[in-house]
Amino acid sequence: MKRTIFLVFILLAFVGCKNDSKSPNVVDENQDQLDVKELTGNFIYFADAAVFQTKSELFGVVEDQKAQELIKRAEILKDQPTDEVKVTLKVKVTKKPEHEEGWENRIEIIDIITVSKVDQENSDIIKLRSQE
Repeated sequence: MKRTIFLVFILLAFVGCKNDSKSPNVVDENQDQLDVKELTGNFIYFADAAVFQTKSELFGVVEDQKAQELIKRAEILKDQPTDEVKVTLKVKVTKKPEHEEGWENRIEIIDIITVSKVDQENSDIIKLRSQE
């Protein structure tokens, strides 16, 4: 009798643990889908650092294959190495790990929607040039 109760208890514990491990994965998949956003802003890549700026926030850019594609597309439109380009991206926004340096928020590029030159006449960018 004790043996039967013990086996039933172990079986219930095993089945209960199996169901618990599946539940968080389903929630995580849904959470990942909710974190995907479409953002428009300025992108700059200079001195091995990629930064994306919206009107209200700055993001570090995860340098993966999509980021490299954006860097190449942006280089074509830039007149100087420090020029920004206007982009619309589909991104996944995450927080930076505590032990790493960089911007508090970072984006992983899911899709590049548009890449264009920044309108210099309506821009708030200040350019410093040397006088000859």
